[in-house]
Amino acid sequence: MNDDRNARVWASINAVAQEEGARVSVRHACVACSRSITAAGAGLSMTRDGRLHEPVYATDPLSQELEELQFTLGEGPCMDANAGDRPVLVPDVASAWAERRWPMFAPAIAERGIVAVFAIPLAAGAARLGVMDLYRTRGGLLTREELAEVLTFADAILMLALEHGDGDTGLDDLFAGDFAERRAEVHQAAGMVAAQIGASIVDALARLRAYAYAQDQRLGDVVAAVLARRLRFRPNGRSDGGPPDDGRTTGPRDGPAGEKGGEIE
Repeated sequence: MNDDRNARVWASINAVAQEEGARVSVRHACVACSRSITAAGAGLSMTRDGRLHEPVYATDPLSQELEELQFTLGEGPCMDANAGDRPVLVPDVASAWAERRWPMFAPAIAERGIVAVFAIPLAAGAARLGVMDLYRTRGGLLTREELAEVLTFADAILMLALEHGDGDTGLDDLFAGDFAERRAEVHQAAGMVAAQIGASIVDALARLRAYAYAQDQRLGDVVAAVLARRLRFRPNGRSDGGPPDDGRTTGPRDGPAGEKGGEIE
């Protein structure tokens, strides 16, 4: 049975690649997996250094937005699947449990018409490479057979991602894909904020995320403001003994266009 499933999975991946007339790649595996369970789309986040996971691929614009949303908010099934190294299966994002677990992400994704999310780690032993997210517009858990098939797709994606040859199956190509420019801008902005607040890149990214959420802005818009030097952040805490900065405000005065708490130059 396992051999049959494995053969079926690889046949479906090859079929997607043949539609493009291209060599089999991680992209094709994500598309094939999404189709196999009639998902609305799939997204992939990965890491090169075992630390920060970042979105690297999405099958469609909505999935791309949802991958960026998890990265912006710093919460969601993808984050939990990576931290716990186990699948996180959410049959209803509007459930009380999901809203308690992800108070920002759950309602935001529900507003976009997604009902169920399945986050599957891509790991082999101690090597944790990333997480695949599958988004559905209908509720309910995966059946036992669907879950087994998704896990087989995850193994195939891991195998393709670890290939280091010519073509577009390797990690370098994934990290140079659609998300590359935005990812580079986020890192650059985080570096600037880290210098402004005297903190690490990780803490600076958390401040950027918190600010974007508090101002109801996309992380990319906040990053653009930082890079254009229209928005600066101040160190945590105040020297005058006032209440400490909770990371959602970054200065004593309001800025234009709703940039409250930012220091605008």
